[in-house]
Amino acid sequence: MAFIVKKTISGKDYYYLNENKRVDGKVKTKTLAYLGKTKTEAEKKAKKIIKKMMKGKVGKKIEMKEENKLRHEKISIEELANFCKEKGFVFRSSDIYGGFSGFWDFGPLGVELFKNIKDDWWDFFVHKRENILGMEASIISHPRTWKASGHITGFKDLAVVCKNCKKSTKLEVNEFGKVKCACGGDYKKTGEFNLLFKTNVGALDKSDAYLRGETAQGMFMDFKLIQQTSRMKLPFGIAQIGRCFRNEISPRDFLFRCREFHMGEFEFFIHPEEMKCDLLKDKHLKLRLKLLDAQTQEKKKETLKETSIEKMLKEKKFEEWHAYWLAEQILWFYSLGLTEIKIREHMDYERAFYSSATFDIDYEYPFGSKEVAGNANRGQYDLTQHEKESKEKMEIFDVKTGKKVLPRVIEPTFGMERVFLALLTKAYTKNKKGETILKLPPKLAPVKAAIFPIVRQKKFEKISEEVFNDLKKEWNVVYDKSGSIGRRYARNDEIGTPFCITVDGDSLKNKDVTIRNRNTTKQIRVKISELKDVLRKLINGEVEFRSAGKLIK
Repeated sequence: MAFIVKKTISGKDYYYLNENKRVDGKVKTKTLAYLGKTKTEAEKKAKKIIKKMMKGKVGKKIEMKEENKLRHEKISIEELANFCKEKGFVFRSSDIYGGFSGFWDFGPLGVELFKNIKDDWWDFFVHKRENILGMEASIISHPRTWKASGHITGFKDLAVVCKNCKKSTKLEVNEFGKVKCACGGDYKKTGEFNLLFKTNVGALDKSDAYLRGETAQGMFMDFKLIQQTSRMKLPFGIAQIGRCFRNEISPRDFLFRCREFHMGEFEFFIHPEEMKCDLLKDKHLKLRLKLLDAQTQEKKKETLKETSIEKMLKEKKFEEWHAYWLAEQILWFYSLGLTEIKIREHMDYERAFYSSATFDIDYEYPFGSKEVAGNANRGQYDLTQHEKESKEKMEIFDVKTGKKVLPRVIEPTFGMERVFLALLTKAYTKNKKGETILKLPPKLAPVKAAIFPIVRQKKFEKISEEVFNDLKKEWNVVYDKSGSIGRRYARNDEIGTPFCITVDGDSLKNKDVTIRNRNTTKQIRVKISELKDVLRKLINGEVEFRSAGKLIK
């Protein structure tokens, strides 16, 4: 009979469904499935599994989920930064000079992982849609850009110190007087700083300019040109991933708060009177999420509400287009395996005066729950400001109504380094031996596969090199013949390589190879002639590992 058991690992509870069976006169316990981290969740899942077993839909052998093989390892942000340095993901910029606060360099593995994240974002939000186009604006734009946007006068932080514990930090201007120190003390101002990086343009006749603090303004300024040249009709969006610069008072928490970083965002332009979103489907409306609403925060509490996009619409938290894009952001995070996100509604004092609703998407980092992405209803503010400052009309002709209109805007924004950091935090796991396994999604892993000859002999190396040369035409793969097979597996597990391919004695006569799964250590045999197609399906998640080839018992 099946029963629920609780295991405590590294101070955290995990629930499993076990079953006792008599084998050769002895009672043996077998784990059937992982049930979750709470008793309520476990009982719910167990009920469903047992019901299926009773109906005969679940066979005698139920494969244990990957999560049971590995445990998530709690790691400090300092330990994560050291891991990234040791493995070639991220280094301090100018490290030989002791680093430069707020600036980081991506190493060989980091640049591959970061590129894969950006490519996946671009594929999800741009390539797979007919209503969004891409662009890339310059880092330095006309100084009046930042006057129009309000950045020159309003893009400020306050340096503050707690009157009680004397700890120094920084606050946004609108937080002062409303936010207290963790110790409960009030803050006093010690300085005020504009976050824009100032520079000069021109060798002799110099003029003041600024490094951009966000990518949004380039999309607003080029909005009309892009609409005219692409012949796009409302509603449509313009997307961009690019470098931004903010002269942070206190950069901290590794990649989380930097002075140079990448933002991925798009401005979605909608007819000002169009409130109905025809793209909003059941998959959006029924999407479940955890919400920290404004009312709860006003009571100084952090209790999360289980809710849905549909329920938030009924509560008038936002309008339909805003709901749609928040749901799409959540779906992208879920596609990366970052299901632990929560949504935080901005309180009245946090929102810009022109925003009717703003939400943060937060992730639980080693240093706390912090913003990884955001979504704001910016209305017509930015286009109106640029119209006033430039004296250029920003209206466009709307085919549906036959009139010129100034669109309103929904703006989803992502901190790309913060996504990178969230993925590493989630992926950092340990196996039973205490070895590090970086459980990255295969589509994002910096190295997709490692190819090994079983031993260093020419007959094995020849086939291995042929396999390597074929696979590297499509993916970033490595060839490794140094050390024992076990050591080679461990090296690749540690950097997140999802699949290891070995050429062994059977490969010589059968023209096949073994593929090992990083998360489960299970192996399958696949014909070399079918290898590329099988690997493609595994990387894209189109096929279960155990059914992708002949499973080795």
